[in-house]
Amino acid sequence: MLFRLEQLHDIETLHTVEREAFGREAEADLVDRIRASGGITLSLVAVDDDEIVGHVLFSPVTIRSERGEFQALGMGPVAVRPDQQKQGIGSGMIRAGLDRLRQLGHEVVVVEGDPAYYSRFGFQDASRYGLSCEFNAPPGCFMVFQLRADALAGRTGTVYYLPEFSSVG
Repeated sequence: MLFRLEQLHDIETLHTVEREAFGREAEADLVDRIRASGGITLSLVAVDDDEIVGHVLFSPVTIRSERGEFQALGMGPVAVRPDQQKQGIGSGMIRAGLDRLRQLGHEVVVVEGDPAYYSRFGFQDASRYGLSCEFNAPPGCFMVFQLRADALAGRTGTVYYLPEFSSVG
């Protein structure tokens, strides 16, 4: 399995992978909108036998409080083709993405999703750090990962995603 940066010729295939993974167009359209707006920080694909089987996207978020604001990243969507799921592809993409972001100097990543899944990578309930999400995430499902130890020391606030996320159904 190879994890590499998204390339221009991957875009149509990525749309298909996202649509198939989620069984609807919403996430695929979201990725297209973020790409069109220039909002992608990191976009990795999983390639097996020269075929794209997965995709993970990281885009900027802003964390605001009465004391100011700071930048972090949101992870998602994370998509693996249905016929390739449960084989560790999503886990591999997430780990590769987090490693690359750490190397690039990023400090904080947030995600909304299944705590049982994302805690395996070190994500923790964001409320433990005084973080909340602008969207109504179910309790425990909004999570944070510190790419640098104590990156959140003294930092709290509400996480705001790119405007493209507000139209996801």
